Amino acid sequence: MSGPDRFEAYDGDDEEPGRPPRIPTPRTSVEDTGLPLPALEEPGDATRPPPARPVFEHPVLKALLGAWALAACSAQEATAVEEHLGECGACADEARRLREAVGLLQRPDSLDLDPGLRTRVLESCLERRPPRIPVPDWAAAYDTETARLDALLQDFGDAEWHAPVRLRWFRGVEATSRRTTVAGVIAHLLSVDGLVAIALGLDDPLGDVTSRRRTPAARTEAYWNASHFPPTRAVRAPWREQSHNLVRTVSFTGSGVGGLPVPYGDFELPLHDAMLDRAFECWVHAEDIADAVDYPYDPPSPRHLHRMIDLAARMLPNVLADRRRCGLAAPARHRHLVTAGEPGRSLRLEIEGSGGGEWLIPLDSPAAKGSAEHEVAHVALDGVEFCRLAAGHVPPQEAAAGQVGDREAIRDVLFAAASLSRM
Repeated sequence: MSGPDRFEAYDGDDEEPGRPPRIPTPRTSVEDTGLPLPALEEPGDATRPPPARPVFEHPVLKALLGAWALAACSAQEATAVEEHLGECGACADEARRLREAVGLLQRPDSLDLDPGLRTRVLESCLERRPPRIPVPDWAAAYDTETARLDALLQDFGDAEWHAPVRLRWFRGVEATSRRTTVAGVIAHLLSVDGLVAIALGLDDPLGDVTSRRRTPAARTEAYWNASHFPPTRAVRAPWREQSHNLVRTVSFTGSGVGGLPVPYGDFELPLHDAMLDRAFECWVHAEDIADAVDYPYDPPSPRHLHRMIDLAARMLPNVLADRRRCGLAAPARHRHLVTAGEPGRSLRLEIEGSGGGEWLIPLDSPAAKGSAEHEVAHVALDGVEFCRLAAGHVPPQEAAAGQVGDREAIRDVLFAAASLSRM
């Protein structure tokens, strides 16, 4: 290629004398010259005047109150607003109202995970890959509640394990209680869960320790008394191992074992109800422990809560009959001829909130059938409040959120619900 578009190599030898080079030489660093370095300017150099603070007029500051309440102001704006609030009473009142409104809009969330999260994650996993040996549906609540309690216990130190706990329940016509520790509560759960273990042919956690009776209270007292020292964190491992063994055993034996009787000393429950009963007590005592160490603890998931409420509702007629035999409830009123399976006087138990529903409780005979046509009273309670009533943690006189109809029937049913509790 020729002409003006042709590029030629340049070697730097054709520069005219005295003219600066077409390509500048590299710059020399001041550190390489041997000359002293220039002095650095200090941050608070008095020779430089501080930047002037912006001045905000009253209308501007008033307009910034909403952003200030939401913590959306810049640092300069927030400082100006806060200084202004100390001088202007009208703006201070408005700022207080805005902060209160923000507090209502932004409720603080608990740091604890949603109790239903574990259930949802497991269901999602099992939809993708069903388990080879599934946990029976009636044992899922026990599996979940023991896992939640174990998660609460895992970071406890010695101080938490020895924190005082008061076990509360209802006996006859009054509340009663028993003082123990967090470790003592876990020993109690271990002892009573052992009733289910014995029914399944597993080892009794009491070992060679014998109790006067096979009731939950007698077994617990025997376990506590047999210990040379008060229970410590060492009780957690055998309790958790036993809970795993129970879930594993009922899973391997299948759903057909759900009718196996589990004796409680004074009464017995089929296995599927006994596992629900143990899940309920695990949750109640987990709340006792959480209260003792000042830690939040959420109720069970709605599905499991509904099952626990249903068990309590199904047990109410028998408890009511027992209280009547002991003279603690009003005599039956046979306004209608009631035979087994026939409708009779009933109370409508309405449970509100998550896990709620409606149950018709026969009043005159456990064998009778609840009937809307023979309804004589209606009681409404919150689901968690009803469970706390059944745990003996709420006085029967204060439990009902709403009640209509036969006051005597309402009183008898509420006291029967509290009598479901035990140590």
